[in-house]
Order: sequence, then structure tokens, then C-alpha cells
Amino acid sequence: MSDTSLRVGLVGYGTAGSAFHAPLISTTPGLRLSAIVTADPGRRRAAAEAHPGAVLLDTADGLWASADDLDVVVVASPNRTHAPLARAALDAGLPVVVDKPLTATAAEGDDLVRLAAARGLLLSVYQNRRWDGDFLTARRLVDEGTLGRVLRFESRFERWRPVPKGGWRESADPADVGGLLYDLGSHLVDQALQLLGPATEVYAEVHTRRAGIQVDDDVFVALRHAGDARSHLWMSAVAASLGPRLRVLGDRGAYTKHGMDVQEDALRAGRLPTDPGWGEDDPARYGVLTVDGKDEPVPTEPGAYQRFYSGLVAALRDGAPPPVDPAGSVATLTVLEAARRSAEERQVVTLT
Repeated sequence: MSDTSLRVGLVGYGTAGSAFHAPLISTTPGLRLSAIVTADPGRRRAAAEAHPGAVLLDTADGLWASADDLDVVVVASPNRTHAPLARAALDAGLPVVVDKPLTATAAEGDDLVRLAAARGLLLSVYQNRRWDGDFLTARRLVDEGTLGRVLRFESRFERWRPVPKGGWRESADPADVGGLLYDLGSHLVDQALQLLGPATEVYAEVHTRRAGIQVDDDVFVALRHAGDARSHLWMSAVAASLGPRLRVLGDRGAYTKHGMDVQEDALRAGRLPTDPGWGEDDPARYGVLTVDGKDEPVPTEPGAYQRFYSGLVAALRDGAPPPVDPAGSVATLTVLEAARRSAEERQVVTLT
């Protein structure tokens, strides 16, 4: 019986490609990891060992030359390459998934959305944090009305990394699209827009705290949403004491959660979504629902990054909507650009 799985070409086998994409692609029914692009000798050896059925290529040009042998391309390479590689995939007639941020600017992202529409091809963005267990739990409580009308969403991705690790993410070259605002901020802003809707005002404080780097490593962003709810978002590499991962305050109750979602550490450790207990939180780390001064632990919804790729199969096979609408990622980029402008001008930026 022939294999009818969708054939995936993966560009990049750094942390994103090896930990966040390849394990999910290779364990999703209906997908087959057919080709991996990486020129780094160590990464090639690791890719060959982990995915012996995949063809290894030095450059993405090999994908475009054999486009008929693929059904979709996943771009998990450095941020500065996202736009040109996604455009090349679409020009080759291939649907494409791009890791976040989609592009360096909202204008570039909008161009890609229009190109994909003109080609009649799927374009989606790997906003995997929509499937964090804590965020899924917060969305469920909001959707059920348990918290009442949401007044404020507080969300943090904080770390204690006083010594820079180096690499392009901490480069001062604007073309690299490094720094925490576009890295962790792409997740936090996306979650805020998903939970509370479009932003109408943006205020931000963007700082470089550590010696030896010139990109932002300590950022605060405040959003006012249509409907007047507010989001307060923190991202930092210099937080010696970590605040709550998220807190949702409504006019009937609140939900507070500490600790990061378990899936990132599991993927880095080599675990797979097919393993028993995937995405399940430790009961000792459950969040707390507070109503009328009474606290009650709330089981965390299992995290489910694999839903992105099962959604990709449904979109390509059955015509379902893409797992992440790229227009939403363009909206996120619009907010990030406004945050950068707000910090530079020290004023609130209004979005129209």
C-alpha cells in the first residue's frame, strides 16, 4: 500500500527545526518529513540520525528544484530569512508554514499574504503558544464566562539569563530581527489578540540591560483592546524572580498560573507528542481560580502543540482553514512595530 502522507520539506535544523518542528511533523498522522535543509555538519549528522528517511540538502534551492516531490515547506530558519524563503516556496508552487515572526515588518507579511492568495496556496504561521496548556485553560475559563467580563490580561515570559548566549538573536543588526520584543513578544501579543481581540492603543518600554548586547532584553508592552480590556505583557532575560506566567482578571473572578508550559522542555529532552501523558501539567503547578475571595485549583488543560500540524493536514487535505490565519500574525507584527515606535517616542501609539 503506497504512502499517501503529505511530504514536508523543513528548512533549518537549529533549535526551532530540531525540537519544535521535526518531532511534531514526524509524529503527525498524514505527514512525512521528506527533506531537511541544513548546511551545518553537526546538525546534518543529528538530522540523519533522528530522521533517516529524510533527504538532507545544503540549501533550500534543492527544495525548489524538486518541488514536485513535496507538498508543503516549513521555514524554521533565522528570522531574517523568513520572508525570502516563504516567497520562494510560494513561487515554486508550494504551500508554506513559517515560524514566528512571520516577517520583519507588517508590510512584508501583508505582501506574503497577498502572494499566497494570488497563488491559491496555503500560508500559515507557527504560533505554537496558542496551544500552551495555561493559555488553553485561560481561554476556556473566559469562553465559559467563569471570570465574567475580562478587564485585564497579564502575561509573562521571563527568564534569568544574566550572561548573554550570543548568536543572531542577540545581534545588533536590525536585519536579524533579534531581541525579545520580536521573539517572545510575538507569542505574548498573539495570545493577547486571540484572547481579547484587536488592539487599539499600544504603549511600550523597551530596554537593553545586559552588557555585551545591543538588542532588547527587558520589555513591557501594554495594549488597550477594542471593548476596553487591557493586556500587560512582560518579556525579560533579567528577571531574577519570576512573576506569574499569566493572570486574567475579570469582573466575576480571576485565574492565576505560575510556571511555564511543559511542552518546550519535553521536546528539548527528546520526548514526543505520542508519549503517554504528553502536555500534562503537574497538579502541584495547577493555576488558581479566585471567586469572592476563595481560591480553587483548576486542572491545566493538556498542552497540544501537535494540534497545529494536525490542523495543517486538515487544511491541505480537506480545505479546512489554516491552523493559524496569517492575517492574525500580520496584526501581531503591526502591534510589535507600534511598540517599538512607542518606546522610541515615549508615547502611546493609536492603531486605526
